[in-house]
Amino acid sequence: MTMGLTKTEHFTKEINAVAAFAKAVGHPARLVIIKYLLERETCVCGDLVKEIGLAQPTISQHLKALKEAGIIRGTVEGASICYCINTDKWNMMNQELRKHLIIIPNLKSDCC
Repeated sequence: MTMGLTKTEHFTKEINAVAAFAKAVGHPARLVIIKYLLERETCVCGDLVKEIGLAQPTISQHLKALKEAGIIRGTVEGASICYCINTDKWNMMNQELRKHLIIIPNLKSDCC
């Protein structure tokens, strides 16, 4: 029995980057955090727990995942960590998503 291809070396660097980005943003809590940071257009040092309404451990877990993916940056200021969108990564992924996924022409709804 042959298993489907799942090894990343079978795919281009760009496709792997898009997949990693999609995985990082593929959780509703992370999307809410990203949306919050994008709306502020500045570093957020305040209490994300209060603003977003999730438990501190949950927020921390998702911030860590977003930071590891390079989507956000965190800097220490005093006793808190301030977070903002990594605009270079965000813009690059926006271009890659458009290049790989938004090239589809208008689809007809009668295919199935």
